[in-house]
Amino acid sequence: MRRASQDFLAQFTRVWHATSRWLPRGWIDALRQLALFAGAYYVYRIVRGLVDGQATLAFENARTLVDVERTLGLFFEPGLQAWALNNADWLVTGANWMYVNSHFVVTTTFLIWLYIFRNQAYYYVRNMFMIAMGLALVGYAVYPTAPPRYMPEWGFSDTVAQFVGPQAEASVNMLYNPFAAVPSMHVAFALMIAIPAMRIVKHRAAKVLWGIYPAVVTFVVVVTANHFWLDAALGALVAAISAWGASYALGRARPDVWAWRTADRTQPVT
Repeated sequence: MRRASQDFLAQFTRVWHATSRWLPRGWIDALRQLALFAGAYYVYRIVRGLVDGQATLAFENARTLVDVERTLGLFFEPGLQAWALNNADWLVTGANWMYVNSHFVVTTTFLIWLYIFRNQAYYYVRNMFMIAMGLALVGYAVYPTAPPRYMPEWGFSDTVAQFVGPQAEASVNMLYNPFAAVPSMHVAFALMIAIPAMRIVKHRAAKVLWGIYPAVVTFVVVVTANHFWLDAALGALVAAISAWGASYALGRARPDVWAWRTADRTQPVT
């Protein structure tokens, strides 16, 4: 039994060192990054538990947003969705698919690519995400807000539920906070990956695609009635504050490891 344990440990050590060569800073750093994002999600789950019983407040806050937009003369979301449903159903179908799939897949894929292939820029972007998620959690706890799709009285349709089916939507709601409309982290995340990507990629076509990505995401969340435009604007504000924090607070605190960089560096980072 002891010999088998020793053989397993030796084999595990060989695999550990062999696979570490594929990672820019080894498994310890990679697992540290994974733990940071996993911890942020765990805190998110705690906040979800705090606001789950505040549905009445969430709907009141959503109606307040409607009142603000109507006062500004910019409550256009029901008309936009109605136009799309009546004249460009394919556009709504594409928006539904993108809403369900792109937020997690595109963001996660970009962060993994950035960590492995542009590691020198990863830590700045990671810090932006940590700040943004912290701000978002405060927003969700202080101002829980129902999304427009829960308000058919204003002319909204829940196109995502129709797209994936009620069972799938119920499963998704078990994982995510249904009253986390303010701020829109779809928009915040889109900006926080698109702008660094535009500064990193070299091909003009790739720069253009990344440049329009946040605008596409904003259209998607509005036309599917998952966010008001005001939610999207607040999401953009969160992204801007997070970039400022990563640049002028964390970046200046540890400029050798946390400032925005595109050149390689050799010192260890955390």
